Amino acid sequence: MDYEIIYSKRKTVSLKVTDGGLVVHAPRGLSRERIDTFVKKHEEWAKRRLSEVRREEAFFNSLSASDIRDMRELARETLTKKTRLYSNIMGLSYGKITVTSAKKRFGSCSSCGNISYSYRLMAYPDRAVDYVVVHELCHLVHMNHSREFYALLGKILPDYKERRALLKLGGEKERQGEK
Repeated sequence: MDYEIIYSKRKTVSLKVTDGGLVVHAPRGLSRERIDTFVKKHEEWAKRRLSEVRREEAFFNSLSASDIRDMRELARETLTKKTRLYSNIMGLSYGKITVTSAKKRFGSCSSCGNISYSYRLMAYPDRAVDYVVVHELCHLVHMNHSREFYALLGKILPDYKERRALLKLGGEKERQGEK
């Protein structure tokens, strides 16, 4: 299995699947043999995930300009309502909301409190969309992924791990009409 290696100052090895293929993040000095062994051990997972990512990209690439416009408008309406709802529940205020065409990030929160979401979220189950909204709102309190961040997230969405997993499954079931 082909993969790209990115060496950095880290202690563990990790795999990441992107639309470009498989990327291995490894500690500096780790031998190619040990990396090959690690990749081989996780090869079935990597193949499944690569297949999911490619199906997802094929779905988005098949959309017409009109489909994308419709999804962006739906995202603007839906995500504004959800952000307003959850910010009220959490007692938080945010800046402006923008909808982007980001492929790799479902959402982001700036230090000024502005929140951006990808229109691609509209292809995912509602529970996953709620996870992204609450995740970004939690960044208004904790601009990191600390224990405190996840404690706040868990307070609002106790099942956040299951919701997050829906994003990693690629939204394929939702696009096929299964919820």
